[in-house]
Amino acid sequence: MAPHRFAPRSSTEQIEEGRVFSPKFDDDGLIPAIVADAWSGEILMLAYMDDEALARSIESGEAWFYSRSRKELWKKGETSGHTLRIFEIRVDCDQDALLVKVEQTERGACHTGRASCFYRAVTLREPAGHMLVLTPRDAERLFDPAQVYGGGEKAR
Repeated sequence: MAPHRFAPRSSTEQIEEGRVFSPKFDDDGLIPAIVADAWSGEILMLAYMDDEALARSIESGEAWFYSRSRKELWKKGETSGHTLRIFEIRVDCDQDALLVKVEQTERGACHTGRASCFYRAVTLREPAGHMLVLTPRDAERLFDPAQVYGGGEKAR
């Protein structure tokens, strides 16, 4: 794994209170990025960035991610046209998670055709286990994924 282009991690004081961006990538070289609508605050998706995706996102102002399943860099909207313009990137106190506030060029951030990837809720106050039922929440489709992505292509 190549060294990262961002500042090396130093003291807890610097990481938690300092002004130097020193993101902590996991053992696979990734950092989780929670993507939220800049105006409504709605959580749209959770994705991962590697060093290159984070750098491209910062430099271009558009969201880039790393696909763990395809093991490749991808730009959101590359296939669908549903790009995400970055309004702001925040880092948490440990600098090991990102909050990416975006403006959507088109409604529908999820490859399933929905506004958000979080369109189902887990039933609470029930015995935990394999029989839990998911309840749809804001689950209407805004676009037909087959028309946008074609065959089986996901979320580009």
